[in-house]
Amino acid sequence: MTSSPRDRRVSARIGAIAESATLKVDAKAKALKAEGRPVIGFGAGEPDFPTPDYIVEAAVAACRDPKNHRYTPAGGLPELKQAIADKTRRDSGLDVEPSQVLVTNGGKQAIYAAFAAMIDPGDEVIVPAPYWTTYPEAIQLAGGVAVEVLADETQDYKVTVEQLEAARTDRTKVLLFVSPSNPTGAVYTADEIRAIGQWVEDHDLWVLCDEIYEHLVYDAVDGQSDTGSMPVLCPFLQDNCVVVNGVAKTYAMTGWRVGWMIGPKDLVKAATNLQSHATSNVANVSQRAALAAVEGDLAAVDEMKVAFDRRRRTIVRMLNEIDGVVCPMPGGAFYAYPSVKGLLGQDYAGRRIDTSAELAEYILETAEVAVVPGEAFGSPGYLRLSYALGDDDIVEGITRLQKLFS
Repeated sequence: MTSSPRDRRVSARIGAIAESATLKVDAKAKALKAEGRPVIGFGAGEPDFPTPDYIVEAAVAACRDPKNHRYTPAGGLPELKQAIADKTRRDSGLDVEPSQVLVTNGGKQAIYAAFAAMIDPGDEVIVPAPYWTTYPEAIQLAGGVAVEVLADETQDYKVTVEQLEAARTDRTKVLLFVSPSNPTGAVYTADEIRAIGQWVEDHDLWVLCDEIYEHLVYDAVDGQSDTGSMPVLCPFLQDNCVVVNGVAKTYAMTGWRVGWMIGPKDLVKAATNLQSHATSNVANVSQRAALAAVEGDLAAVDEMKVAFDRRRRTIVRMLNEIDGVVCPMPGGAFYAYPSVKGLLGQDYAGRRIDTSAELAEYILETAEVAVVPGEAFGSPGYLRLSYALGDDDIVEGITRLQKLFS
């Protein structure tokens, strides 16, 4: 019996997309909390601070202004695009024009729009792993092929030029570069960035730089040389470099959904055309809130950074006190990414645990602690724990793990 078109309920392209592992873990933790269980969630990557008051007040005022009740340009409010250009010049030293900016519905849309504008079906994108879960899915949606290059804890989770060259083929078109990294917190030094940037230039590639954690870098990369933005350190790349960013992490605005991409005018125009059909403009109230954020100073992020720095030292110290766990000190962002290979291949309460995915499930069921397994990030044998939660919760959660594996 032949099948009809309606039997193929979901397209192969969309059906192949995996659910976001980090959001899945967060949703499960919240569901268990709603049932009254004392779950501590290290899954979601969002600050536990409220959005600063002055940003909220700007949104309240925007709600009352009828001009925000109407369509606005698909690529973003002109004043916000100008402010993003000004903020980029101030914070990273990259000089861009408003016409090089596209305001998007969060950083995820910026990433997809960039890949959609850069790659054709079959083009390869080199993706350093461990990687954030959305990158391979966005590449696949855009018709590309993600080529993973793994860097483990012995390399501080940072890929080398030699590894990148080994992965390059005649189909390679784009390098994805993320510093500070989600999920590892790794931060590349200026010299490492220059070397990778020169490799990109030598092989006439595009590079997509995700700088969403740009302001969360600690201790000048813990005593190493300074870091920076690739198109600033490698100005020869500016015509084939895209930068994605947003207000989510810097200003505790994950729910407001405002991100942006910066790139050459022709590529940004193409991505803007895509957005004009996909979503039209980002919600005007959110754009007005983002305008207040990027025009303001960095006092709020400086305050959060002090707390995150304290928390990262606590969580890394406590994780390394567990036999079988090795956790490097992250240089940025707000994630710890310990190797748990020493905990695998053992029986726990009569239950055999061979993978980090199984371990994460066991931890949630037994210790009521939610973590994300390394399988979600292309590197089995690890766990990701966000330390963007209260100090007491961090201590309680890791203490439960210490007791579970003592």
